[in-house]
Amino acid sequence: MTDNIGIKSMSAQNHAFSEKGSISGTLAIDLGNSTTVVAFQGELDTEPTLLDLTPISRVNGEVPSLVWYSAEGNPSLLVGQQVLNSNLIQQNNPNLSADFKRWIGAPIKGDHIKTKLSPERAGELLIAQIWDRLPPHLNVKRLVLTAPVETYRSYRTWLQQACSSIEVDELALVDEPTAAALGAGVAPGSTLLVIDIGGSTIDLSLVELQGGEGKAHPVAQLLKFQGKSLESKSKQVLRCAKVFGKAGLRLGGRDLDRWIANHLFPKMPLTEQLLNASEKLKCRLSNHNLEEYEVISELVEGTLQAENIYLKLNRSELEKLLIERGLLQCLSKLLKQTLESARANAFGLEDLTGVVLVGGGAHIPLVRRWLAEETKPAPLLTPPPIEAVAKGALSLTPGVTIKDVLQRGASLRCWDQKGKKHFWHPLFVAGQPWPSSRALEIVLAASQINQLEMELIIGEPDDLSTNEIIYINDIPTVTSNQSKIKTTKWQEMPYSLQLNPPGEPGKDCMKLKFSINKNCELEVEAIDLRSGEKLNKKTLGKIR
Repeated sequence: MTDNIGIKSMSAQNHAFSEKGSISGTLAIDLGNSTTVVAFQGELDTEPTLLDLTPISRVNGEVPSLVWYSAEGNPSLLVGQQVLNSNLIQQNNPNLSADFKRWIGAPIKGDHIKTKLSPERAGELLIAQIWDRLPPHLNVKRLVLTAPVETYRSYRTWLQQACSSIEVDELALVDEPTAAALGAGVAPGSTLLVIDIGGSTIDLSLVELQGGEGKAHPVAQLLKFQGKSLESKSKQVLRCAKVFGKAGLRLGGRDLDRWIANHLFPKMPLTEQLLNASEKLKCRLSNHNLEEYEVISELVEGTLQAENIYLKLNRSELEKLLIERGLLQCLSKLLKQTLESARANAFGLEDLTGVVLVGGGAHIPLVRRWLAEETKPAPLLTPPPIEAVAKGALSLTPGVTIKDVLQRGASLRCWDQKGKKHFWHPLFVAGQPWPSSRALEIVLAASQINQLEMELIIGEPDDLSTNEIIYINDIPTVTSNQSKIKTTKWQEMPYSLQLNPPGEPGKDCMKLKFSINKNCELEVEAIDLRSGEKLNKKTLGKIR
């Protein structure tokens, strides 16, 4: 039984929509073990917006990952905040499905077998309820979801089935570490340690993002396009982040709430009201503007006590409690396990672009300080912890910044001064998204004395190797049979750049900015580094 409470939509000040009240765009759902984040980005928006899905969301964009289903008498279904508001969080109750995301697609199932719903069915019901409660003025053209990289293939199969009844033109999928990293503003091709401290788990992943100079950037994998499944027709290559090390523990923010409640009231039962108050106290004590010894008080609401019950604690006491209960000890063990796996792949902290910290636990100052010290010299990156993955997913999704992917690509013929021979430098490669989100810059020097012009000769690479996906330690890995890439020169006439004054070998003289426009045409803009003169943008030809 679902209720008919009206939905509180996004603030009108964030959007200017037509008289028909329709905003077209992309919806991202980041299904988490404890919290599911829902974000929307309109086609004219530069930033995504977290959605208010009252009554199933706790705050804008955050839906507790809870499903209550009872078939006795009148069948009833409650999800998210509805479960909490109804005080239905009870241990070992078969009607309650919680922490089910981790078992979806897993080869071995866990303790969810005590519940009436399978993890897959619970996840399907939660997604369906989110979809049914979207603000009516939103026109969702595409839906993007996130998936754990270790069970990516089986999770993808489940998502296609779970979303089969959702009427959306495009359905896409991205892996969580890549989405978290891009949500933190990290460039493709980076190597990162992603730490997710959620409500029920701590997960560490040391990953290398796809992309970088001359390589295909990460892109959401389309599962449905124009309303039709692409499972058997898509030419997209699976490009998940490559995992070098991973560790996890079933300890999360809710456990910290239990520690706080038990510390302050050791003889009281851990009711939902007491835990909710402990969570609020923990969040307030994590405020960066708070003095270390400033005592914070939080009322426990909804109790039957004659007098109000208050939780009182300062940050210093909280940090001492977390250390005594073993939080830093657990983090240290997980970090050690992750780095040991990474070292087997010749990776260490010194090789990292950065450490990305996400999840609700990312707010805790003790955790931030400890990680900043333990992960030196890698910088600690702290994006908005709850919505980072959903926002990163939107940045990877077709229709927001991506229209299509290349089948072949394009390369520029360059001269190897040392080897005295020509070679093909890749500009854009097969599988790379277009149109370009930003230009690819290349700096060129003259190859001979008193050179008067540069010819830009473009070629089309044809990779004769074959790819296949195999599983190594349950992680989908793309393997390829190596073979020589054959490059065929375009039939279009070369584009000549005049050098005035003449160029000299070994001295940089031209900066070229290559991009792909909305018609899949290769464009170049040239800047003379010696004079600063900008030449008109030139269209060189169409890329396949």
